[in-house]
Amino acid sequence: MTDVARRAGVSTMTVSNVINGRSQRVSEPTKRRVLATIAELGYQVNMTARNLRMGRTGVVGLAVPAFAPGYYSQLADRLAERFDAHGLRLVVERTGASRTAELDALTAARLSSYDGFVLSVVAGDAADLEKLSIDTPVVLIGERAVPARFDHVLMSNVAGARMATEFLIRSGARRIALLGGAPGGEESMPQLRTRGYQGAHESAGLAVADELIVRCEFAADDGYAATWGLVDRGIGFDAIFALTDSAAIGALRALAEAGRRVPQEVQVVGFDNLDDGRFTVPSLTSVEPGNAEMAEAICTLLVERIESRPAGVPARVVMPAARIVERESTRGT
Repeated sequence: MTDVARRAGVSTMTVSNVINGRSQRVSEPTKRRVLATIAELGYQVNMTARNLRMGRTGVVGLAVPAFAPGYYSQLADRLAERFDAHGLRLVVERTGASRTAELDALTAARLSSYDGFVLSVVAGDAADLEKLSIDTPVVLIGERAVPARFDHVLMSNVAGARMATEFLIRSGARRIALLGGAPGGEESMPQLRTRGYQGAHESAGLAVADELIVRCEFAADDGYAATWGLVDRGIGFDAIFALTDSAAIGALRALAEAGRRVPQEVQVVGFDNLDDGRFTVPSLTSVEPGNAEMAEAICTLLVERIESRPAGVPARVVMPAARIVERESTRGT
């Protein structure tokens, strides 16, 4: 540390402040100079000693409902890379979308193993979360806004689904099957994305045919079975919007087996922009919900709470904008 301080022309205390996340005490130009010097000299921070000195574990947790479909595994990979840059190791837990498991993950005893925690909220609600008495920094992620005292990173479900449906309508589609749809007033992912699908139809002056909203789960085999169900029942459709890429990939397989050409006869759009979609035949057009931006926001919010634990700072909500990634499964506009 002395060598870094000497080369950067600052005190060892300044170097310590930068290394230990107390950079609010250091001007931005000085911080950049110290970080550049650390990189130049190849200085390695002894994270074990640092964590012991600061009373930390050096570990953050992530609790998700499932490891498949691929969205959560890719999220975990993005977060692990970002937390690693801050000297933090990521441990992933599975809740099975159970309210009990979600709340158990946030008990003081469980959180004592972590410096911070990221929870994907599926079943819990604001009332559940407000009852918790914990000091560990927590960031919530999920499909719906949960009014609570924790920072929250959201996915743009309604806007993203509306964007996908409008894209298909502009591409000439008039009977768009919705795989995984669930009309209703709840704030879960299927309801939110269905709301976007319905809103796009309403704005275009198109009626929503009930038989085109297919309730199913979200894995590839679910999309496969749902698509074959439409074909077998003789229901006409010229496009499919699947609420996940995994379901869309299953739909592509079913359409190929049924002899329906994509995108000439049926256009297909997914949601999540998983890496797998680049390698399907044809490659999959998808809603990119801001995966990199969400991972960056989750990491930034949690690290800020861990490093400085700002008192009185209100909960922050981040929702990156969605966009369409156009590939071969649609005809374009």
